[in-house]
Amino acid sequence: MLNRVLSFLLIFIFFPISFSYSQSKIDKKLTVKIQDLVKDFNGTVGVYVQNLKTGKTVSINADTLFPTASMVKVPIMLGVFEKIHLGQWSYHQNLLYRDSLSYDRGVVGSFKDSTEITLSEVVFLMESISDNTASLWLQDLVTGKRINELLSMNGFNALRVNSRTPGRENFRKKYGWGVCTPYEMTQLIIKINKGEIFSKEISERMARILGNQFWDEEGLSVLPKEIRFMSKTGAVDRSRSEVSVVHGSKGSYAYCIVTKNQKDMTYEKSNEGFEIIRKVAGEIWNQYK
Repeated sequence: MLNRVLSFLLIFIFFPISFSYSQSKIDKKLTVKIQDLVKDFNGTVGVYVQNLKTGKTVSINADTLFPTASMVKVPIMLGVFEKIHLGQWSYHQNLLYRDSLSYDRGVVGSFKDSTEITLSEVVFLMESISDNTASLWLQDLVTGKRINELLSMNGFNALRVNSRTPGRENFRKKYGWGVCTPYEMTQLIIKINKGEIFSKEISERMARILGNQFWDEEGLSVLPKEIRFMSKTGAVDRSRSEVSVVHGSKGSYAYCIVTKNQKDMTYEKSNEGFEIIRKVAGEIWNQYK
């Protein structure tokens, strides 16, 4: 009997139990509905949903790698707030824009050389209107290498910045600016929602920023105007994406919906990727509102 107990303890010590979404409660009803919505999509769809009140989940290609597109700007924000957390930067300090930083003719890329702007405004423009010049400016200041180290330290194995990051060139060629799984992208925004990134105060500041979105015509469009949320969208030619936490009247839930290898590469509202995000987000809302 003693030998059996010792054997069990050794197994427990050297092969610890690992809890993951695969061991969570599966929402079978919602899973079937979402599978039906995505089955005829001309490309690949990944979905991960987690009800933050009940723990129920939906997982469709949730461990598959997808392009982040502009969802990568959430990890970039982590890098910025680490420096604020460490006292190396001040949230409202001034930054000096130079013409050499311009990536496109968005808001920041249209500034005159030597324009001063606060760090807080650059972060807001990166997240709220998804300004690319603002985002690359901040990424260069933090470095993709440090952002990826932070992601690894927080338990993320797949979510990474690729562009302008040494050693990530092959991933950049395949996935673009960043790469993620729907599961890990969802877990990142859940960590922010729970106040687990650096401190509750910093997590709350990030949550407030993510609650102000110009790009609100996809998954967010199904929500009543009074519903609070955190969200970030993304779009490149063959991929559309959205990650969100929604605070419904019956509890909060989080999701990531992302596509790749789309045949439809238009940027109209009727794009098949945009449509599938609206349909899936609408089904989730109907289930958990």
